[in-house]
Amino acid sequence: MAQSRESRLPEFLDALGVPRLPALTSPFDPGYDPATLEGHLEQSGHLMKSLKISMACWQIASEAALLRKLRAARKAGVKTCTGGGPFEVATTLGLMDAYLDLCADLGFDRIEAGQGFAAKNLTAEEICRKATARGLEVQFEVGEKHSGVFTGDEVPEMIALSKRWLDAGAEAIVVEGRESALNVGLFDMSGQLDRGSADRFVEELGFDRLIFEAPNKASQFAFLNHFGPVVQLSNVRLEELLRVEIYRRGLHSDAFQQDKLRPSGPGKGSVSA
Repeated sequence: MAQSRESRLPEFLDALGVPRLPALTSPFDPGYDPATLEGHLEQSGHLMKSLKISMACWQIASEAALLRKLRAARKAGVKTCTGGGPFEVATTLGLMDAYLDLCADLGFDRIEAGQGFAAKNLTAEEICRKATARGLEVQFEVGEKHSGVFTGDEVPEMIALSKRWLDAGAEAIVVEGRESALNVGLFDMSGQLDRGSADRFVEELGFDRLIFEAPNKASQFAFLNHFGPVVQLSNVRLEELLRVEIYRRGLHSDAFQQDKLRPSGPGKGSVSA
């Protein structure tokens, strides 16, 4: 009996020596209609570590549309996360409990908490405890959105803060990159990655629970070129997910030039991460 087309693709990738990787990218939905999101989940859900329903769009869009998106992600086996902005606004205005209730009632799996607001009369332990009590996971975003590039003195402090959040129960640490990856976090005014500081985060926190925001092509390729295929990325737009994943697997022409990403070739086997 002839093999189905679906079964031939992984065999061919194995023959090329493309590594079999778990889902390592957490794309974001900046406000697409439900049908568009459903199409991306059908096409690429197996490549998604999680899905961020980003910014505050979901708070003012049709609730029926939001619930449809959350159901679609659940059906595809993809966890959903809120963006950090809504948490920061709710926390600043004294409505964190109401916000957590809302996220849990709607059916989100995880919330993102941000550094700028968490320091104001709230502790990592309190936030994680309250979220967990409602069945919500927490990821903590280190680095303030408007504070510019991390300095050498700041990085050890951020790593220590990240460890406190992990000890308190956070599932992951997200390193700030905003929408531009310019003059923020690990990226300077020209968009160059501070590899030394990025290495320090990985050395102290490991790849498993560390996620780097990579909102554009330059930042995505920079992280993959430097760390290789096992680095976790987020803030990737849905329509850019497949580009990131072919680059991760060395199937992009530029990635093929990178020793850390180039497939091993026929007869050399496939390495799983």
